[in-house]
Formats: sequence, structure tokens, C-alpha cells
Amino acid sequence: MRRAISIALRVAWCVAITAASSSAAVSASAPKAGGAGVQIPGLPAGNNSQAITIVVVLTILTVLPALLLSMSPFVRLLVVFHFLRQALGTQSTPTNQTLIGLSLFLTFFIMQPVAGRIYDTAIVPLENGSVSAVEAVELSTPPMRDFMLKYAREKDLALFVELSNSPRPRRPEDLPMRIILPAYMISELKAGFQIGMVLFLPFLVIDLVVASVTTSVGMLQLPPVMISTPLKILLFVAVDGWNLVVGSLMKSFY
Repeated sequence: MRRAISIALRVAWCVAITAASSSAAVSASAPKAGGAGVQIPGLPAGNNSQAITIVVVLTILTVLPALLLSMSPFVRLLVVFHFLRQALGTQSTPTNQTLIGLSLFLTFFIMQPVAGRIYDTAIVPLENGSVSAVEAVELSTPPMRDFMLKYAREKDLALFVELSNSPRPRRPEDLPMRIILPAYMISELKAGFQIGMVLFLPFLVIDLVVASVTTSVGMLQLPPVMISTPLKILLFVAVDGWNLVVGSLMKSFY
């Protein structure tokens, strides 16, 4: 887990360095072309490059967590856990923080092989000084592309190829990330909803049976959910539900 967190921080730092390098290159080349750099109101001319670099780095660091979570199984896991909680009828138990934390740890567990490949192919050469920050980012792209292509549906990839008016690629590896990323996200959402629907059905049967029984015996003053919720929790605990759900989710990625 420490290695996975370290790799994620190094990747984030690599992206930040890339943005800073690009910003510095733009600000350095601007005076040569036109004689003046980009002017920021309220700042001296000599601090423009540093200010732009800070703005770019802070912007990337703000967007980076959402971007990394969108490129990982976090979306599918969180959707499934939300459906499970709704099916049990426990309202806010487990809490959102608990479900998000569990989804994050499972995401780290699943993404550890991909993070290891990124570390070996991009971070190690960057630390040794054999590649630049831009080259390290390019080297870290193939492992993430291979992972997302493995779970992105062909139908979703074809949709975004058509929307972008791009030529049909000879192989999936030739697709750009701007097509792979949204296709992967909607594929994960579909998978999460499918698994959530399957989880919902047995608990829905319990709700229907309890509602039918309470209505037939004339218990109209007692809400059926007061009886069905303990029965659903009892069933879930009896079959060791968390082990089955998490185990099935993890096996779907292997």
C-alpha cells in the first residue's frame, strides 16, 4: 500500500513537472518571438513565468485526483456499493466515507500491477535522469491505456470514434486517450449498474414478500420496511455478503 501511494504521488509530481516545464518553455520562447512575455495584472514582469507555473501546477493538482479515479476501477466499485446499501435499506449505513474508503483501498489493490509497470517504465528512468519529465509521462501512458482498453466495450469506443470524426484505427492501441477515457468510464458505469441490479433483485423479492404478508394479515399501520430491513440484514450476514460481494468484484478485474 505504501508503494502504491508512493507511486501515485510520484506520477502526480511527474505530471506537475511536465506542466511546469511546458509553461517555462512557453514563457522563455515568448520574449524571443515578440519581445514581451505573457503579462499578469498586478505582478512584476520578472515573475510572470513563476506565476504561470504555479497556476498551472495548482490546476493540475486539483484535477489530477478526479482524473486518476476516472481511469481506475473506483467508479464501478462505488456504484456497486451504493446500490448494495440502497438494496439493504440501511439508509446511511455504511456511511459515504466508509464506502469511499473501501473503494479507494480496493482500487489501490487492483491497480498495483499497473502502478508497478508505470514505476518501472517511467519513474525509474526519470529518477536516473535518462529521460525527461515529458518523456516519462509518455512512457507512463501505455500501461494505463492497456488497462482501460481491457475493460472498455467496443461499442463505447466506436461511439466516441464516431463523435470525434476520427478515422477508424487499425487496432485499439492506436486510439488516443481522449477517446479511450470516456469510453472506459461509461463502460464501467454500465458494469456497475449491471452488478447493482443483480444485487438488488433478491432483496426486492424479500420486500415484495413482506409487503404481501403484512397486507394480507391486515398490518396496515406497520410499514413493511420495518420488518423487511432486519430480514435483509440477517440474510446478508448469514451468507457472508461482504465477502461474496467484494470477492466477486475483485474477480471481475482478473
